[in-house]
Amino acid sequence: MLRKLNAQVVRGAKPLDRPYEIRDTEIKGLLVRVQPSGVKSFVMAFDRVRRRTIGNAAVLTLEQARVTARQWLADKDSGKLPAAARGKSRPLTLGEFIEKHYAPWVEAERKAGAATLSNLKAQFEFLYNKPMAAITAWQLDKFKTARLKAGVAPATVNRDLDRIRSVLSKAVEWKRLETHPLSTVKRVKGGDSSRVRFLTAAEEKRLRDALAEREAEAPKHRASGNAWAQARGHAPRPMWPANAYTDHLMPMVLLALNTGLRRGELFGLRWSDVDLCNKVLTVRAETSKGQRARHVALNSEACEVLKRWKGQGEREGLVFPGRGGAPMTNINKSWAALCEAARLENFRFHDCRHHFASKLAMAGIDLYTIKELLGHQDFTMTQRYAHLAAEHKVNAVQTLVSRNKAQSVR
Repeated sequence: MLRKLNAQVVRGAKPLDRPYEIRDTEIKGLLVRVQPSGVKSFVMAFDRVRRRTIGNAAVLTLEQARVTARQWLADKDSGKLPAAARGKSRPLTLGEFIEKHYAPWVEAERKAGAATLSNLKAQFEFLYNKPMAAITAWQLDKFKTARLKAGVAPATVNRDLDRIRSVLSKAVEWKRLETHPLSTVKRVKGGDSSRVRFLTAAEEKRLRDALAEREAEAPKHRASGNAWAQARGHAPRPMWPANAYTDHLMPMVLLALNTGLRRGELFGLRWSDVDLCNKVLTVRAETSKGQRARHVALNSEACEVLKRWKGQGEREGLVFPGRGGAPMTNINKSWAALCEAARLENFRFHDCRHHFASKLAMAGIDLYTIKELLGHQDFTMTQRYAHLAAEHKVNAVQTLVSRNKAQSVR
């Protein structure tokens, strides 16, 4: 848009769903850029590629911007301008910013930094070649809509948006970007983390039965395989000792149900973190989601599981080592098979943590204690279990009615 700028034009420029510019007819190259957020900036465009921001239009007057623009035009060929205005550099792209600036920071400051970078590239690589200043709310709203239409869960879409939002927030904070293009992009409704899925008594029994059945079937399959191998002159595979677990799944699941540890915390748990004498284990800060150490008491079943598991394997290093002693990265295949055998619908491994907390709430344990056991930094996260405690208390006092009726009958 080309017109002579004046205070009324600048003040009356309304934000649209994407950035736009009004170019001045008095000074060639001077323009005001209007963001969807409503932020307006005076910019000096030296040509189609080279440009430099003069300042925020809410702070500078038009006349002040014109004075600066005239000075810059006079200095254009004198070498006094920054390299960006002399054509010795080009606008920083999103990919360059992430690789050169954001990646070192996030890997140093965030435990899941590498995973964050991987997810960013998987979802937003289509924007990596674009200058950061050219990224618009419209592009990210379009991304959000496409993900939802593809059947991606709202919570997942929100996590995607949160990752790119963090990148662009750092760009603004570090003066690499003038305004935040996600300021008008809203999170998906229904995509919060308030989901609480726990097992009913019948479901927990089916899960435990499936684990026991799995343990019973493994030696039978091993014996059958060894018989086949020996018949053909091959060496048999060793059988498990009596009362030994056949692999990591049963002890890991039972420990999750009794401690509320996250999957990553279980993968990173070391025997040096386990104190069976005092019945407590320590979740180290480097393995905790909140990067804060905490201590979790061990009940009798958790202690028995750990004693049994420790007695049949390594007594140092990781409690649940992967191949070659390296940390595990997932148990997706065995977990999916277990849930199918137990006929559990919509139950993720992380829901073992919800089950742990839910049972505590229904047993009347106060929410502060549950918060400390789970390692929540924000009490809001623990509040999701409050209704379970309330419902359980209602059921408890309801027994008085039954007793009163029984006494009146007498």
